[in-house]
Amino acid sequence: MEYQLNRIRIWIEDDYAALSKRAADIIKNQVDAMPNTVLGLATGSTPEGTYSELVRLYKTGAVDFSKVVSFNLDEYFPIKKTNEQSYYYFMRKHLFDNVNISEANTHIPNGEAEDRVAECDAYDKKIASYGGVDLQLLGIGGNGHIGFNEPSDVFVAGTHHIELDASTIEANARFFASTEDVPKHSLTMGIRTIMSAKRILLLASGSGKAEAIHKTIFGDITPKVPASVLQLHPDATIILDKEAARLIVGKLS
Repeated sequence: MEYQLNRIRIWIEDDYAALSKRAADIIKNQVDAMPNTVLGLATGSTPEGTYSELVRLYKTGAVDFSKVVSFNLDEYFPIKKTNEQSYYYFMRKHLFDNVNISEANTHIPNGEAEDRVAECDAYDKKIASYGGVDLQLLGIGGNGHIGFNEPSDVFVAGTHHIELDASTIEANARFFASTEDVPKHSLTMGIRTIMSAKRILLLASGSGKAEAIHKTIFGDITPKVPASVLQLHPDATIILDKEAARLIVGKLS
């Protein structure tokens, strides 16, 4: 079911599989219309189904990534590219190694950078050199974070180094041997970098994201819920499964 609430388009799908297919179709249509699209990409469990569907579409000849450029939202810091929990590794496993995107056209913040400030500055300049992101894919944390922009007193503008919130570390511990093994810092696109994308596509699945989604759509615009800033974007789409949408369905018409 599709809804329009102020500037935000909202799709509520029956389940995660339908959510993933909807998201993949939107990305495919973007690439079809603009083969040299600059995609902003996300990691984590939520977009895995979307990437799986994009790989399926590619293998059937339905989409061509040969001219696509990509920029990932974030990366743990410090972390080696060879670490199976790095986002560099994640993207190669779930998308890049399975489609015809050029390796030279894929960009991820360098978790091995010696100078993290210089790395962040260079990352924003590289995005700008391509004219910005055309379609930015986002997930959302249970605390409302997008990228690794954690709840804060201010919106941080550009790509930056950040200390991860305890709730984020706990949520990501399932990917590691223990909570102690989860990196405590990351490099992440900032809110201005994300909001500069021409289109934004946010995905959320599961009841654990329901409260964050409610605050994002109906709450105040505040850095304490970073995703709430999407209320100001001129072309934002949110795709939810029924569990993630459980607190908002009665407020949509």
